[in-house]
Amino acid sequence: MHKRMGEAVARVARKVNDTVENKTDSLDLANCKLMTFPVGIYKAMRSVTEGIRRISLANNELKSITSRFVTTFSQLTELNLAGNYLHRLPEEITSLLHLRDIDLSRNRFRHFPEPLATVPALETINLEENEIA
Repeated sequence: MHKRMGEAVARVARKVNDTVENKTDSLDLANCKLMTFPVGIYKAMRSVTEGIRRISLANNELKSITSRFVTTFSQLTELNLAGNYLHRLPEEITSLLHLRDIDLSRNRFRHFPEPLATVPALETINLEENEIA
């Protein structure tokens, strides 16, 4: 088990380093078995956070997204959170003024995430396969 965990950590580190070194506008941490967004990433990416436009955290084991995540990556236009265990979003999501697309499919939402209603640039919200009645 420790070997698999070490490989997952190394994969996340490689992806973060790649984003920082190449100053790309996206961070893909899909399928990394993340239970939380690693705090160390904030420090590692400090020099490039303003340039990050797209983040994928799809198919992980996230139960929540923190306000720090939202305020750190304030320039996001696309956020893919599909296939996690999310049931709510932080109120700070309303501060993502450039967010156009959010994928929340295959999560645990029981109600429409109300803060999304006030995100000004939002064009696409995918809530398929949730528990919304």
